[in-house]
Amino acid sequence: MAKLNFIMLSFVVLVVANTCVPSLAVEENEPKKLWDQCVVKISPNCALKIISQVFGDGIVSIPCCKELVQEGKECHDTLVKYIADRPSLIGNESKYLQKRDELWAHCVSVSIAVSPA
Repeated sequence: MAKLNFIMLSFVVLVVANTCVPSLAVEENEPKKLWDQCVVKISPNCALKIISQVFGDGIVSIPCCKELVQEGKECHDTLVKYIADRPSLIGNESKYLQKRDELWAHCVSVSIAVSPA
């Protein structure tokens, strides 16, 4: 659980750094699109819930599923892959990528089910 809390805290710091000081948030080798187009599309609360479900045992709510689907699959895939590539997580990367895909499929089905006709 401590590792999950560290991951969540790290992500929040990245989001806040990107929002407050964009020039400090992007390292040269990071995909700039990740920061410019993806991180700003989802609320920090939902981002934490998504990370908690992919990298731990959290549950994403229906409103957060809607935000995730609105964010887009490319952004979701890129953000999770970016986090899963951290040295402390790389050993379980395939598990996290599978959970990422399962979460995406779940959120798409939930979003379709609750969308107005």
